[in-house]
Amino acid sequence: MKGKAALTTDFIVETVAPIFNKNGYYGTSLSHLTKATGLTKGAIYGNFKNKEDIAFAAFEFNVDVVVEKIKADLADITDGVGQLYALFNFYRKYRMHTIAIGGCPIINIGVDANHQNDNLLHKVQEVIERLQYYIQKMIVLGQDQGTIKSDINAVTYAKRIFASIEGAMFMTATMNDESYINDMMDHIDNLVKTELEINSH
Repeated sequence: MKGKAALTTDFIVETVAPIFNKNGYYGTSLSHLTKATGLTKGAIYGNFKNKEDIAFAAFEFNVDVVVEKIKADLADITDGVGQLYALFNFYRKYRMHTIAIGGCPIINIGVDANHQNDNLLHKVQEVIERLQYYIQKMIVLGQDQGTIKSDINAVTYAKRIFASIEGAMFMTATMNDESYINDMMDHIDNLVKTELEINSH
């Protein structure tokens, strides 16, 4: 059982996470936080060192929301190629998955933090590296299982795939047009079939 302080901390993070994601670090004021939580400044800062500490926790919460949904979609899939296609299907529904938290935290906070908050930007970079590593692991698993070509550079393709997904997500959000992400996922499906898979034409 969590104590009262831990439950309060969880409540604050869960409540303010969408606000930081939508408004950005500098666009989120203390009054936003006190109004949303119904807590005083003292109550909020009794649980966090400073505003940056809250922003870190909010970003991590939003990322965890996304990662847990990905894990749920991939939980029963044991082959690398199948995991890749399931991941791409997840991103076809990505906007639906992230509406409640205010959109993609990587794009929102990455753009907001760049040139403004190096510490927060570093957090975003760590998450990008972790998500790219997940894709890399799927490719290596496929290579180990004999379904993906052994001479494929898993690191290069993981970066290429993730960059393509995030770019398409940025365009989808900016233009409010789902065709960007759907077309890109079709393109990446085809890339896996034609460049990565063995005996696929």
